[in-house]
Amino acid sequence: MSAIANIFKIPELRSRLLFSLSMLGVYRIGIFITTPGVDRNVMRQIMAAQSGTFLGMFNLFSGGALQQLSIFALGIMPYVSASIILTLMSAVVPALDEMRKEGESGQRKLNQYTRYGTIVLSAVQSSGIALFLEGLNGSEGGQFGDVVANPGWGFRLITIISLTTGTAFIMWLGEQITERGLGNGISLIIFAGIVAGLPDAVFHTTAQIKIGQIAPIGLLVVTIVVLAVIAVIVFFERAQRRIPIQYAKRMVGRQMYGGQSSHLPLKVNAAGVIPPIFASSLLMFPNTLANLDVPGMKFLSQALSPGDWRWRLTYVVLIIFFAFFYTAIQFQPVQVADNLKKQNAFIPGIRPGKATADFIDSVMTRITVAGALYMAVVCTVPDFLRTSFKVPFYFGGTSIMIVVGVALDFVQQIESHLITRHYEGLTGPKGPRIRGRRD
Repeated sequence: MSAIANIFKIPELRSRLLFSLSMLGVYRIGIFITTPGVDRNVMRQIMAAQSGTFLGMFNLFSGGALQQLSIFALGIMPYVSASIILTLMSAVVPALDEMRKEGESGQRKLNQYTRYGTIVLSAVQSSGIALFLEGLNGSEGGQFGDVVANPGWGFRLITIISLTTGTAFIMWLGEQITERGLGNGISLIIFAGIVAGLPDAVFHTTAQIKIGQIAPIGLLVVTIVVLAVIAVIVFFERAQRRIPIQYAKRMVGRQMYGGQSSHLPLKVNAAGVIPPIFASSLLMFPNTLANLDVPGMKFLSQALSPGDWRWRLTYVVLIIFFAFFYTAIQFQPVQVADNLKKQNAFIPGIRPGKATADFIDSVMTRITVAGALYMAVVCTVPDFLRTSFKVPFYFGGTSIMIVVGVALDFVQQIESHLITRHYEGLTGPKGPRIRGRRD
């Protein structure tokens, strides 16, 4: 409690924390602002039967905004999709790759391109949602009533404008949190959307226990599995491979400097929660295109429906691909080797320069294999248990991983602020140092 009280003794940390919480509060309020021309009560009844489907997954990542037919119904996923496209393009387009290497000025340009891409994708996805909602009038929504009061181009246009504006506002909120608050704003918005469904999940679980739909042994199994998954996530998110580093001795005047030993920490999961978020975003995209009647997309969206073995296989492949791809984009062994050489540091037994870069690259590749497999298992096993053995999970492995990973990053930033200003960390003076993915 004393460590938590220390947070409010540091003006900058206190203001950053309160700013982040206030922006997340604005986001949650916006969830309940309904898009004009729709009946969210009908949509809520339809969504009640859609858990475990693409609609249920989309609703989860949007924080329940789709169920409310909110102006935030698209959530932050168009921004994530635009980031994926730009990241992939930077690997094959030399101009974008050079821009990425320019530092802060290049990153500002890339961020601007990402914003433009977000607006375009939001317009495409919102038009798909408008057509989807109109289609519900005569199908699933027929038994509950019409979702759309007055279908037509007027409704489609106002839906496109509302949802695109809502996504642009969420993107702005995320950037403001990153710049003036604590943690990564986009990740925190996804985190808030997932956690917002926790009270409802607890309520439904309690109700099912009371009426006997969930046996005590079933609840015990769920609790054990969830705790085991969280423990595995924490272990791998904090896991590092430490490469020993030796600094060469050098004479400055009459004084001898250097000779110290240190280590180069390499994260087992250097990509963080990016691979499952990217993979989930890509798997949702065929469903959007299917609503726009793009040829072949209906078959693809049906083949890649959650719970199907083809969906699981594709999901695992995408997670592994993005784990390696994002790590390769973010971590440059050649640059690390050059920095070590400039600092008169070397890895014992390895020649400086290219040999050091090759050694670091081989080590990073091996530990990334472990990190990619860990993410694939954690993100698919809980969903497999839920669909195959009817275990009552309300949150899949992907959701748990995002929540735990973002929470670790958030707490690590608070810990860094406290220790920098000579306060005790959240774990006390003798406790272990909390490490996020940025350590």
